[in-house]
Amino acid sequence: MELDIVLILRIAITISALIFLVYFVKDCITHKDEFGKEHTFLYSVIGFVTCVFDTLGIGNMATSMTAFRLTKSVKDEHLCGTGNVAFCITTIVEFILFVGLVKVDTLTLVSMIVVAIIGSLVGVSIATRWSIVTVRKVLGVALTAVAIVMACRNLNVGPFGQMGTATSLDGVSLALGLIGIFFLGALQTMGIGMFAPTMALVSMLGMSVTAAFPIMMGACSFVMPWCSIKFVKEGKYNRKASVILTITGVFGVLLAYYVIKSLPLTTLIWVVVCVLLYTSFTFFRQIAQKEDQQGESAQQQV
Repeated sequence: MELDIVLILRIAITISALIFLVYFVKDCITHKDEFGKEHTFLYSVIGFVTCVFDTLGIGNMATSMTAFRLTKSVKDEHLCGTGNVAFCITTIVEFILFVGLVKVDTLTLVSMIVVAIIGSLVGVSIATRWSIVTVRKVLGVALTAVAIVMACRNLNVGPFGQMGTATSLDGVSLALGLIGIFFLGALQTMGIGMFAPTMALVSMLGMSVTAAFPIMMGACSFVMPWCSIKFVKEGKYNRKASVILTITGVFGVLLAYYVIKSLPLTTLIWVVVCVLLYTSFTFFRQIAQKEDQQGESAQQQV
């Protein structure tokens, strides 16, 4: 990737970040009464730890939602919005740091970022209208899917077992990549992080796994400001959690990038897989309980 393209991408994402911050800060000031002392330390830990792991390639969307769910610190209907808004700036910081480190064809990178943005705009218009039951159903399936993908990554099977070397896509492979990244952009707004799925997608298309990093970080960083603005406008997110996770998450990204560099993550990923599966089980259990209660209520009315 040429230096001028890197510079253009950094300028473009910085402008996107500033536009998002205008909406975000204004909304938080308007609702400053929501910023009490509750969960302050918990949010700080979640933001810092999940962003350290995100920078190292684990992802933070599913892990943060699991933490919120297990600690009951964010309402279910706010999980998708909080995950997007809270990590918008941290993901942008990651992209600014990583873009240019791995050479990827300019057309491939830019086109996949643009299509991912389009997908996210479609997805967020749907996600902001979901009921609590729908959120639980989607996230239950999503967390299970992410757990399976992470397990495949650890076992080096499926797309993660393929060792491509390409740094560009063209023709049919590019068309397939754009179709895939469109849906991943939409799913990002619904609580499914793009990191692991994007790595699987580009690997299946014959690209080097390392080429996934600028693509997945670029797609996420350009997707999140615009879909997050929608969540902010709709008020479908936890404001306090988002502010604290943004601040502590940036510190987590910088620590991982400049100090930690890498960790033996295999065992940790298995732990995360187990936690994700347990959390998805709790979503499905609550759905079943809700349906049972509605069935009993209907019988009583009869």
